[in-house]
Amino acid sequence: MSERLNIFKLSEANIRILHYTWFAFFMTFVVWLGLGPMMPFIKEALALTDQQAKVLLILNVAMTIPARIIVGMLVDKLGPRIMFSSILILGGLISIAFAWSDSYETLAILRFLSGFIGAGFVVGIRMIGEWFPARQTGIAQGIYGGWGNFGSAGAALTLPFIAANYGGIDGWRYAITFASIAAIAYGLLYYFVVSNTPKGSTYFKPKKTGAMEVTSGFDLVLYMLMNIPLFLALAVLTWKLSPEKMGLISEAMTDIVYIVLAVVYIVQVWKIWHVNAHILKEAVPEMQRYKFKQVAILDWAYLVTFGTELAVVSMLAMFYVEWFELPKVTAALLAGIYPVINLFARPGGGWISDKIGRKLTLMIAFAGITVSFLSLGFVSQEWSIYLVVAVTIIGGIFSKGGSGAVYAMVPLIQRRMTGQIAGMAGAFGNVGAVIFLTANSLVSYDQFFMFIGIVSAVIFALIVVFLEEPKGQMAEVMADGTVEMIDVK
Repeated sequence: MSERLNIFKLSEANIRILHYTWFAFFMTFVVWLGLGPMMPFIKEALALTDQQAKVLLILNVAMTIPARIIVGMLVDKLGPRIMFSSILILGGLISIAFAWSDSYETLAILRFLSGFIGAGFVVGIRMIGEWFPARQTGIAQGIYGGWGNFGSAGAALTLPFIAANYGGIDGWRYAITFASIAAIAYGLLYYFVVSNTPKGSTYFKPKKTGAMEVTSGFDLVLYMLMNIPLFLALAVLTWKLSPEKMGLISEAMTDIVYIVLAVVYIVQVWKIWHVNAHILKEAVPEMQRYKFKQVAILDWAYLVTFGTELAVVSMLAMFYVEWFELPKVTAALLAGIYPVINLFARPGGGWISDKIGRKLTLMIAFAGITVSFLSLGFVSQEWSIYLVVAVTIIGGIFSKGGSGAVYAMVPLIQRRMTGQIAGMAGAFGNVGAVIFLTANSLVSYDQFFMFIGIVSAVIFALIVVFLEEPKGQMAEVMADGTVEMIDVK
């Protein structure tokens, strides 16, 4: 494998895997985040209220929270090949069912279920981590994440034209169906053209399943605490749907969901204890330890970077229509610029991480996110639309670059648990989306932007104080008991 990554050298197996995998991710985002640019069409066709439209946007990202945790565990156990194919095929089928639903209740249920397709991102993180060494993982993960994220832009740049020019009032149904069929077809293709690891390499699996392995008593407590925001985000969504707010579920159902969330959290804590209790009696060998605080900080960082991306790409078209009275197709095109940034910003964040370090890159990214969104917090309807688009793009460059920096570091923490670590960080990204989209449904657009800027400033401080730059090597135990050392720098 050459020192320099040449994305055009298709004779190398790892380059082919990179391209196959980023496009699989691309297709999941076309299906998943195509809802944002389609929402003005769906809202008009079905006469939805503003709140009904906003709730669908929240539901679209809610299921991805638990799904990324579960998929992270499954990919470590089953491998990325079967997982990515399954997600594309099943997600496409659910999306087709959504496209041909008429009642709001059915739309809401199917959109909630569709959220699991967003977990496909986690699968590729493990796949790319298997095929590229540490010196190239930042740029490789950045290309994977950035070009795959472009799926949301691909949806914004194509689906509105289909919806506007074919099928009349049902044009949105045909657009979503077309995207879903394409995802299913690619899911079938992906299974036959990739393998989980390079020939002769070992696919390391967790020693135990059901929860992430930690290596100290402090990390055990921190891991339990870090699960709380995942359940709180789902509780916030439940509250949003309750009689107190939207009235889409009854008071009794609201209480049942709260109880179920509490019980599931208790079960999760028990699983964490069951997998890790032995470390309190017998210390983990020093060479096999890792610091869970690294995972926790990356979780919070991704809550801002990807949470911002999901929230902004979901609401931006509606923002342009409602505040600046732009035509729906024009608004969708301008909103589509935001995810287009992924083509260079996320790979750029990964590449810069490889060159100057993971921590420094994240600090620069978060400084930019904070300044950009605090500036948008003062936006008014008197602002030039060109200025608003420009500042939004600048904020997008920093947030997407920050996402690239997060996942440049994820595979360098503990190889056998890359899927689980990626899944947890990814789930926090969706927690951020739920938090930010809920804020969007409760406050004005300028206050929404200001809120993102304030949260970013807090996480910037955490990164500066607590995050450590990866260095040296990580140890993984082979099936025969021998230890393999893997470079992380």
